[in-house]
Amino acid sequence: MRTVITGTGSFIPDDIKSNRDFTIHDFYDPGHKRIIGAATEIVSKFEQVTGIYARRYASTDINASHMAILAGAAAIRDAGIDPETIDQVIVAHNFGNVNKHSIQSDAVPCLASRVKQAIGIKSPDCVAYDLLFGCPGWIQGLIQTDAFFKAGMARRTLVIGTETLSRVIDLYDRDSMIFSDGAGAAVLEARAGTAQDSGLLGAVAKSYTADEVDYIHMGKSYFPDSDPRIRYLKMQGRKVYEFALKMVPEAMKACLEVSNVEIDTVKKIFIHQANEKMDAAIVKAFYLLFGKMQVPDHIMPMNIRELGNSSVATVPTLFDMVRKGVLPEHTLNPGEVILFASVGAGMNINAVCYRL
Repeated sequence: MRTVITGTGSFIPDDIKSNRDFTIHDFYDPGHKRIIGAATEIVSKFEQVTGIYARRYASTDINASHMAILAGAAAIRDAGIDPETIDQVIVAHNFGNVNKHSIQSDAVPCLASRVKQAIGIKSPDCVAYDLLFGCPGWIQGLIQTDAFFKAGMARRTLVIGTETLSRVIDLYDRDSMIFSDGAGAAVLEARAGTAQDSGLLGAVAKSYTADEVDYIHMGKSYFPDSDPRIRYLKMQGRKVYEFALKMVPEAMKACLEVSNVEIDTVKKIFIHQANEKMDAAIVKAFYLLFGKMQVPDHIMPMNIRELGNSSVATVPTLFDMVRKGVLPEHTLNPGEVILFASVGAGMNINAVCYRL
């Protein structure tokens, strides 16, 4: 039995927020002290560190479940299937629906139930549930789907990653410029086949919750007079960087090992679009684990420069863009081996090896 991706879809919001838009902001540090220096200098340094020049924000009338519905419907069309044949709808996110200008999230009913209803799936045998696993949530949905397929409990699944991070960020925090909105989806099917056929080859997932659990957390705004009852997404950037640089390459290596795949056969690496410089360092460290001093050209598609970090949506939107030819410098061919990998709040890490 093989777990095969038969369709993908994504939704990228139209509202472009460029770095220039942040040059009118005042930024504060964690000690609530204003950061000295022109905002243009802060933004310029941000560009150099992250590689991000713009990001997308959802419009006022769109929330996380709306984007999930649009991405999921696109994946169903791409797969050419009847929605009523779907056994599970899994929606990965972190904050549920956060309406514009609201301070409260809404995840009741769960987003997956809303997606199922909107797509028009009437069968009660289609189970809809949400998955909270930080930024690696969509990849974890692939891993869970593979387990359900192998257990004989499902034959077709819709897995979606969706997030409106623009509504949980502290605009007085420099790290807020990293985050964005979006949704990506895939239809997965259980098919007969061998290891040489298309499908998921192996996976690794890990959770580090000792010293690392609060590297990404919710906290008070850095603005001195902010309401302490309102919490925003916060990140210990240096610690996240150091953690990811060590642990993600090791998980990627372990994934190849359990998949019985040689590193030279990997054609593309779809890594969570967290920080351009960090992602490049992770992939370089990954190859060094195999004694490889050079990273192959065009191994790592990227869209973070224009789209920012949309958490659970980065990997599925990037994969959909490459599949649909939106990034012409990257192509996918039948039989090639690719690697999905992510890291995020928890701290959670996962990787999936897949043959096209």
